[in-house]
Amino acid sequence: MHSFHFYKKHEIIALTTLREGEIKLGETVEVLAKEDTGLLSSSRARFVLLGLPESIGVKANGGIGGAETAWPAFLKAFLNLQETPFLSGKDFLLPGHFDFGSLTAASGNASLKTLREHTTQIDDMVFPLIERIVAAGKIPIVIGGGHNNAFPLLKGSSLALQRALNVINLDAHSDFRAMEGRHSGNGFRYAYEEGFLKKYALPGLHEAYNSAGVIAELKQNEDFLPIFWEDIFLRKKTPWQEALSNSLAHVHNSSFGIELDLDCIENTLSSAATPVGIAAVLAMDYCYQAAQNPHAVYLHLPEGIVERSDGLSNPFTGKLLSYLVQAFCKGVLERG
Repeated sequence: MHSFHFYKKHEIIALTTLREGEIKLGETVEVLAKEDTGLLSSSRARFVLLGLPESIGVKANGGIGGAETAWPAFLKAFLNLQETPFLSGKDFLLPGHFDFGSLTAASGNASLKTLREHTTQIDDMVFPLIERIVAAGKIPIVIGGGHNNAFPLLKGSSLALQRALNVINLDAHSDFRAMEGRHSGNGFRYAYEEGFLKKYALPGLHEAYNSAGVIAELKQNEDFLPIFWEDIFLRKKTPWQEALSNSLAHVHNSSFGIELDLDCIENTLSSAATPVGIAAVLAMDYCYQAAQNPHAVYLHLPEGIVERSDGLSNPFTGKLLSYLVQAFCKGVLERG
């Protein structure tokens, strides 16, 4: 596959701290070598872990780079989890990550126009693999990169299932901006206009970070359900559990994707980091509850950063991503 790094087992073991008397997920997770792509269908694993280490879509939206650092930090944290009766490495197939090195190099001092063209190239690289994973009956778990990657996730899933998907997106931003060239702020707009997205629920939007025009459009279209952070936590019009239940009710009657932008979690490093948002434990609750619905197709955790291009860093981002993935997977596995 073009520009994809398939992991060998020895690479996984090298990231895993081995201790006598313990079994780590890295020791039991299944790899997908390039020559064994038929394993995608034959594997008994429920989940396929996939890395998208890039910041091109974020920069194409005028944001700060660093989203390429989330995947390797997550992977090391995740592989070193203990094997337990609740989560086993055997539940996971780990093909590898996309290699966006050449595009990243070409994006160094590029114009917004060029960055948006490069984002379109990322779309075209990613969606065929997502299509294959979903067609094989697996659940993709996609980590890293900008929220631009919601579009190829929706496109690939939609093509595999031969119908538009619904989406629930826990995010401070709607990412429904104009179709001005692809970037991290308009993936859902493109997916909706191109027929890959149908119903869209947005619990936790921030009033001050969504334009009046987009808010009006979200409120007027019955396909969309915007619920604002201020109404949940400030005005207390809609309790968190009710907001989440209403959002799931809006999408749950058909196949849907689960999106969680890390910039909505308090004090989590991202291009648009915030001190005010969702607590990490509520983000885990969101992943767990949404995953318990049998129509859930994928989990997407974009925008997290360990080392931002302006020098800010947060060593806990990888571990936070690991906790979110654990919550989602336990939600799926415990539904039977």
